[in-house]
Amino acid sequence: MKLITIIVLTVFSITNSLGQNINQKSNDMKLSNIRLLVSDFEKSFTFYNETLRLKCTWGNKDDVFASFDIGLPSGLAIFKAELMADAIGGEKAENDTVSNDKFAIVIEVDNVDKAFKELQNKSIKFITEPKDMKVWGIRVAHFRDPDGNLIEIFSNLPKLE
Repeated sequence: MKLITIIVLTVFSITNSLGQNINQKSNDMKLSNIRLLVSDFEKSFTFYNETLRLKCTWGNKDDVFASFDIGLPSGLAIFKAELMADAIGGEKAENDTVSNDKFAIVIEVDNVDKAFKELQNKSIKFITEPKDMKVWGIRVAHFRDPDGNLIEIFSNLPKLE
C-alpha cells in the first residue's frame, strides 16, 4: 500500500505541474487513474481485489482491464501490458522502453486535439497522434515525461444513441 500511496502522490505532483504549464481555462487536466501494466492479469486482479481487498469498480479477472477504488474512484487500474504496447504502436526505443513500461499516468482532458497542440507548442514529443480508440470509448494521445514515464491524455468519445 505504501508504494501505491507514493505513486499517487507523485502523480498528483506531476499532473499539478502539467496543469500549471497549460492554460487552465482552455483545457483543464485531471488525474483519471494510475494504470499498472501487468503481464499476468488474472493474478494481478486477484492480488488487488482479494489480497488487498480493494473494491473493483470496473471489470473482472477474466477481462483485460479493471479498476479499483483507492480513495479516488477507479484511481488504480490494471491493464494487460502487451495491449498497451499495441495501443502506442509498439514504439521502438533504444532502451526498449515499451517492454519496460510498468505503469501509465492517465489524464483526462476536455479535448485531446487541443491539449495535443498546446503540449506540442511546449516542446513535448508525442509517441502517438490523437486517435479514436472506439473499443475503449475514448480519444487518446501518448507521450513521455522527461524520465521516460508513459503518460496518456484522453477525452471521452461522444456517446452513440
